[in-house]
Amino acid sequence: MKANIHSLESFGTVDGPGIRFVIFLQGCPLRCVYCHNPDTWDKKGEGKYQLSPEELLAEVMKYKNFIAKGGVTVTGGEPLMQAAFVKEFFMLCKENGIHTALDTSGAIFNQTVKEVLDIVDLVLLDIKSIDQMQYRELTGVKIDNTLKCLNYLEEKNIRAWIRHVVMPGWTDNDILLNRLADFLKPYKCIEKVELLPYHKMGVNKYEQMGMDYRPGDLPALSEERLLNAKDIFKKAGLKV
Repeated sequence: MKANIHSLESFGTVDGPGIRFVIFLQGCPLRCVYCHNPDTWDKKGEGKYQLSPEELLAEVMKYKNFIAKGGVTVTGGEPLMQAAFVKEFFMLCKENGIHTALDTSGAIFNQTVKEVLDIVDLVLLDIKSIDQMQYRELTGVKIDNTLKCLNYLEEKNIRAWIRHVVMPGWTDNDILLNRLADFLKPYKCIEKVELLPYHKMGVNKYEQMGMDYRPGDLPALSEERLLNAKDIFKKAGLKV
């Protein structure tokens, strides 16, 4: 079994606790309006690496001393498009005492995904919008599996961080932010919420790939509006 891997990052600091080895897998069923990695969408697209779980672990082990207080994060694209591989790789990581994190939209939910969730140490669950219609407009898919994933995390008491992109004209909306905060509040599995400001760092990739960038000239989220969003979640009793 080999995964199609888009890229590897040796010293990641934003995808889970501590310094982490981050694996970006190829393939994603979502087509998010603000996606800054459209080059990961195609599962059969040209990744830089095709590695087995054992070969990938060998790459990780080169940095084990550096990530000792952090760990490994598998992201994408949507890593659960290659869930069987992720499961085998995480099992190897656990055998070697390496902390594991999964960054996922939750858009795929089946028995193999459950088996991945059962062994991972931390899930970074991206919730694009709490409004069903807006979720579909933003991503091209339904929210249903994401919510099933969150409920499974709660049922199994699996540690979770929620990620939410705050985007002007879309999710930067006090009504929707309050709805999301109120929705998340009862979940005991959620350790914190990461509010991510919309940015334009991936625009050049669209130009290189000959694709239209759907947000156009939409400005990046202001610091003021990010602080406003954080305040809403803090008032709901959530750690931000």
